Amino acid sequence: MEDLLKHKIIEAIRVLYAGEALEDLIQLQETKKEFRGDFTLVVFPLLRFSKNTPEKTGESIGNYLISKCPSLSGYNVIKGFLNLEVADKWWIEFFSQMVAGDDYLASCRVKKPETIMVEYSSPNTNKPLHLGHIRNNLLGYSLYRILSACGHKVIKTNIVNDRGIHICKSMLAWQKYGDGETPESSGIKGDHLVGKYYVLFERKYKQEAEELKEKGVSEAEARNSAPLIREAREMLLKWESGDSEVLELWKKMNQWVYSGFDKTYRLLGVEFDKIYYESDTYKIGRDLVMNALKDNILYRHDDSSIWVDLNSEGLDQKLLLRSDGTAVYMTQDLGTAVLRHDEYGFDRCLYVVGNEQNYHFQVLKAVLKKMGYPWSDGLYHFSYGMVELPEGKMKSREGTIVDADDLIEEMKETARDVSAELGKLADFTEEEKEDIFSKIGLGALKYFILKVDPRKNMTFNPSESIDFNGNTGPFIQYTYARIKSVFRKAGQNGVVYDPVINAGIKAGEKEISLIKILRRFTAVVSEAAGTYSPALVANYCYELAREYNQFYHDFSILGEPDSSIRNLRLAISDATSRVLGAGMWLLGIEMPERM
Repeated sequence: MEDLLKHKIIEAIRVLYAGEALEDLIQLQETKKEFRGDFTLVVFPLLRFSKNTPEKTGESIGNYLISKCPSLSGYNVIKGFLNLEVADKWWIEFFSQMVAGDDYLASCRVKKPETIMVEYSSPNTNKPLHLGHIRNNLLGYSLYRILSACGHKVIKTNIVNDRGIHICKSMLAWQKYGDGETPESSGIKGDHLVGKYYVLFERKYKQEAEELKEKGVSEAEARNSAPLIREAREMLLKWESGDSEVLELWKKMNQWVYSGFDKTYRLLGVEFDKIYYESDTYKIGRDLVMNALKDNILYRHDDSSIWVDLNSEGLDQKLLLRSDGTAVYMTQDLGTAVLRHDEYGFDRCLYVVGNEQNYHFQVLKAVLKKMGYPWSDGLYHFSYGMVELPEGKMKSREGTIVDADDLIEEMKETARDVSAELGKLADFTEEEKEDIFSKIGLGALKYFILKVDPRKNMTFNPSESIDFNGNTGPFIQYTYARIKSVFRKAGQNGVVYDPVINAGIKAGEKEISLIKILRRFTAVVSEAAGTYSPALVANYCYELAREYNQFYHDFSILGEPDSSIRNLRLAISDATSRVLGAGMWLLGIEMPERM
């Protein structure tokens, strides 16, 4: 329809004003909800041809379109905007074609698909995954599904930060205070156990620093010279020099963490095509730095540290190797980027990382560009906002984070309590109930996080997320299950649904309204892929579910005596369930058949 209208508008300008308008001048958009119409033409750019007022220009073009387009039923002009109304007959014809198709995402496919890498999760092996990681993983996985739905080849990757001073802190604390404790001996999940010793290190370290301050040492010097932090630095140097004892401890404790991470990833329903480890890629980065130093792209300070000067790029100077030769995060990211491009030759690489790292990724891109890698233009920092709880920020060092495993279990328990209160699952087996509790709980968690614009900070409230009546995952899941119930009842009552729609049917305003929303689905998915925003898909699903529920309450479906109208309403119900199922799948959310 949009292409037809643009063609006819260009034709109108030629006929009415003897002008040749390029398609770029034709600004056609969906009509805002507060105005009557389906498509709106912005008239102002066309005044150069009409030499008239916006209102009269809109009237002339509107009259021409009505005379030449049977698919239009009317128009109105508000200032410089021409609102065009599409005839109900066209909407029914469109819907008939939609229902006849099997793949509702087919029109999302781009003509020139790309190879796109999406990096998400990026955990440290000194602590378990927490609420912040949940937002990261859900955003990354949803981006993978949305971009894949649009026809791109998407590689899901994870970079595990398994080396560095923070890892040595957990190792040293376990070595000094652990007394041989293991996940098996303690019954504690491996990543939780290692995180316990990271928190213990910080507490002991803080105590030592306070004792030094009481002796008159400055705060900065106390934190720098406390015995524990010096031991941790020595351990890092031993690790980088290949000390066998340190490496053995590192491998053992990391394996505990990896086993724990795998369980959490399975609970969240996310996965990866390739996992990279900083302990491997920092070596590649270090070689890149040394080669760039030889080529005079970088420079060495008097203390032997190696830096890059990015003043001409407006980014100041950046450390790439410390004076003792140890690598920084930037070193590892340089190595990882080059390794990935060598392996996959991606067109784009999306780094799903919080907005506190904006500067880091500006530097990464600039350094790679300076080193002579033109593909660095395809690196994008998908910068998302922080997630907090109603009581405030979380702090890993103080052990005040919200653990991902605990939160997932809490969401399941909340789903169990809410379902019991509503009394909706009385005739279900225990196995069926547990499956539904899991789908509702995870659906609530995922939807609540993904419905927020990823660029914004957000506050996660578990009790709000599982409301069956608001803008929540369970509300959309319940709408889907409700439609499935309609079709089960249809079968029980002998009502046969025919996907062929009567072309001459007189549909009501509500049916046409739902068809208009259904038509927008592919456009929303394409926009979500173009703007990297799963929130667009999430909020579209809510809008569709809300409108369908109003329709369900206001009109009879199986009780409608007119078989053509009943069949149309069943077709709209079926299409709604299919679109909701596809939309929520893009968000990584499972839809229960019964609730």
